[in-house]
Amino acid sequence: MTSRISSELLLVGSLPADSTESALRAGAELFGGMVFALPDGETGPRRAWVGYERERLCRNHPDLEVVHESDSPSGIPRHAYETPVFRVRDGVRNVKWDSWPRIDDAIASYQTFRTLQDQGVIPREMRFQVGLPFPSSAMNAFKVSFANDYAVVGGAYEELVLRELKRLMEVIPPSALAIQWDVCYETLDNEGVIAWMGEGAWERFIGSVSRLARALPQEVLVGYHFCYGTFPDWPMYEARDMSLLVRMANFAIANSGRPVDWIHMAGPKYLRSEEDRFFSPLGELRPAGARIFLGIVLSLDGVPGLKRRHATASKYLSDFGVSLYCGFGRQPGEDGMETLREHRRVVQSLRA
Repeated sequence: MTSRISSELLLVGSLPADSTESALRAGAELFGGMVFALPDGETGPRRAWVGYERERLCRNHPDLEVVHESDSPSGIPRHAYETPVFRVRDGVRNVKWDSWPRIDDAIASYQTFRTLQDQGVIPREMRFQVGLPFPSSAMNAFKVSFANDYAVVGGAYEELVLRELKRLMEVIPPSALAIQWDVCYETLDNEGVIAWMGEGAWERFIGSVSRLARALPQEVLVGYHFCYGTFPDWPMYEARDMSLLVRMANFAIANSGRPVDWIHMAGPKYLRSEEDRFFSPLGELRPAGARIFLGIVLSLDGVPGLKRRHATASKYLSDFGVSLYCGFGRQPGEDGMETLREHRRVVQSLRA
């Protein structure tokens, strides 16, 4: 099956920029010829990723309540166990959100994107990329009785996603759109390292896969970002190998109800750059036309490290692009633009 994407690089989502416009300008200037789509940088409060859903969807909802605020001295969570704890109020069986602030932000960012296209800053053929948290990730703060509460809020979140995707496509033409499902807590959940989520991890993941992506028309490019998180550091959990990511990717490709255009999978820490055991599960990957991006670019070891990991992965996968293991939101460096310039330099080294 022929891929609709051939780019050498994927920008996962967040960028080290102060505003949507500066993120889009930097992305176009530095990566315009290397990527198929540009994200808006997920700046401002969205830098906290699903902390945005926790605060904007859950905190003031009348059917939900805060059980425990963050134990962080500053009030800003430093890791997953310091996030506020939520629960569904007693007696509540159904929850509904009227709108999704993340979609409001995407619509506003697209106006900036279009203006920059009109000005010739962003190429006309470039798509606008929107990253959307998968359900367990977005609703991970229900730590008192996750299974019971997720039975209520998980479905409500999916209903919100499906409804708000329609609103998004009323503004952004499907042919100009690239949607990325951000799958992090689901990955950790399936590794068995999120104690409060308990049993049923695979069922939660496959249910959402089977229901969400099929709602997007064929004109939209669709991808999945499988990650182990950066909260507070990357990775939140270091996997033995890539077998789980390959299993999740194969299921998503086969069961999304429409073509999957790209898959992003986080790579290893630097010491495992030449470890065949880590990369060998890539031999079981079934792309079926999806462009594969491996998150094997690390700022720690630059060009030599990327080439080591690329060579090892190439033993098991013949054609793939590269990326950072996650977004830049929690690792912007001392100078955001210099971080992005170095990222470009490192990725371009593979052309040689």
